[in-house]
Amino acid sequence: MNAHHLLPEVTAESNRIRNSVFRNKIVSAEEAVKYIHAGNTVAISGFGSAGTPKAVTPALAERIRLARAAGEDFTVNLLTGASVAPDTERMLAEVDGVSLRMPYQAEPTARRSINAGSMDYVDIHLSHVAQQVWEGYYGHVDIAVVEISGITESGELVPATSIGNNKTWLEVAEKVVLEVNSWVPAAMEGIHDVYYGTALPPDRKPIMLTGVEDRIGQTTFRVDPDKVVAVVETNVRDSASGLTPPDAVSQAIASHVLDFFEHEVSRGRLPADSLLPLQSGIGNVANAVLQGLDAGPHKGLTCYSEVIQDGMLHLIKHGTVRFASATALALSAAGIDELVSNIDFYRERIVLRSQEISNHPEVVRRLGLIAMNGMLEADIYGNVNSTHVMGTKIMNGIGGSGDFARNGYVSMFLSPSTAKGGSISSIVPMVPHVDHTEHDTQVLVTEQGLADLRGLSPRRRSRVVIDNCAHPDYRDALHEYVARAEAEPGAGHTPHLLGDAFSFHQRFVETGSMRP
Repeated sequence: MNAHHLLPEVTAESNRIRNSVFRNKIVSAEEAVKYIHAGNTVAISGFGSAGTPKAVTPALAERIRLARAAGEDFTVNLLTGASVAPDTERMLAEVDGVSLRMPYQAEPTARRSINAGSMDYVDIHLSHVAQQVWEGYYGHVDIAVVEISGITESGELVPATSIGNNKTWLEVAEKVVLEVNSWVPAAMEGIHDVYYGTALPPDRKPIMLTGVEDRIGQTTFRVDPDKVVAVVETNVRDSASGLTPPDAVSQAIASHVLDFFEHEVSRGRLPADSLLPLQSGIGNVANAVLQGLDAGPHKGLTCYSEVIQDGMLHLIKHGTVRFASATALALSAAGIDELVSNIDFYRERIVLRSQEISNHPEVVRRLGLIAMNGMLEADIYGNVNSTHVMGTKIMNGIGGSGDFARNGYVSMFLSPSTAKGGSISSIVPMVPHVDHTEHDTQVLVTEQGLADLRGLSPRRRSRVVIDNCAHPDYRDALHEYVARAEAEPGAGHTPHLLGDAFSFHQRFVETGSMRP
């Protein structure tokens, strides 16, 4: 018998590959990246730190480094679900290997390249990514590199710790490289819900998801075996997400949010027992809100969001949350250990979906989410900047916040009232970059207080925002700006002084502080 036709030796890792066709394609990461060429558009798995390829992307960075050392120009266009593991982003940016990045990033080296203009970056709503790729906005997808946790006997793919855009990548890419990561608990199989009913206009049908716990898809990905050019085995844990314990500021913000929930319950706008499904961004403020909920009166809560953090695992374990839906896990090292150690318990209480479903505007609207997202700054009328420092330098990206803010039942934006030791106010006369307009902002919260903007005209909004959310160091200056703007002849519906609207930002650029 020709040795070429023999199956590779079955290792502990390849026990996850239960299909002989795919076992025949096992190669090293170094061999796999030979299928990636300069100028290719490469789509990789990963949402946050979860599910990023562990072997192929470092091998790609090394391939690019060697090519550059030999005088070759080697860059790729990089498409992802959202951010990816920081080391992946850093390695590719350090070798100047990415010419176009989409749709979200959260790593300093890549951020510097983007802000220097050496890496193009397209920042879009996460719910739009799949459709835009299908429509060809980013050209042809040459190759997808997708981490999975196993391959079934019939050749379907068991997802890993994130789903993100992986379904789309597997469908649209010309070639596919699979990383089978045996570190992911085999018991994760069944936690996923991969929906294959989406379509482009005019063929769309309603997304029949009416409850957080609903399952509308299958537990595996499909892939054409002929497209799979390489299978790489790994056994590497996900990078842990950073988790900062809630401080006094984040706890104060959380307290205002929890008081707001009680107010809404008392007015009959939220159910007294389980509120409405919660969505929250990543960070210590979000975790502080979750901790506060654990000590509160509400039980049987649900979550419909992008990611599940440590705080959510804690709420599930203690029965405060009965079920959570997301597209990825964003866990600390301790959170990863907790999940792995109790995977049978969590598998029955968590579902991971494609991000085009986790962030789907139709579903968000139907479920009536309470959307809680962070911001860099807001202006006195409720316009929010969540992405650009001083209006020009990208921080991370809009991510999914717009998907939830525009379509949620209640849209809240949370932030400390100051940054940089008090030299920056998060409440300003006018934001120099707008991600969420005043029409999408219902509630602003800082540690100073909460501004409920629902039903208020712009002139009334300005006073509520300043009085409730601005830091005392900036409150007088903001009131003075409003008074002068409203005194101008023809001040209009939304009074502004165009010459002074960005005076806070200009003062910071010139002096290092927004303080008057």
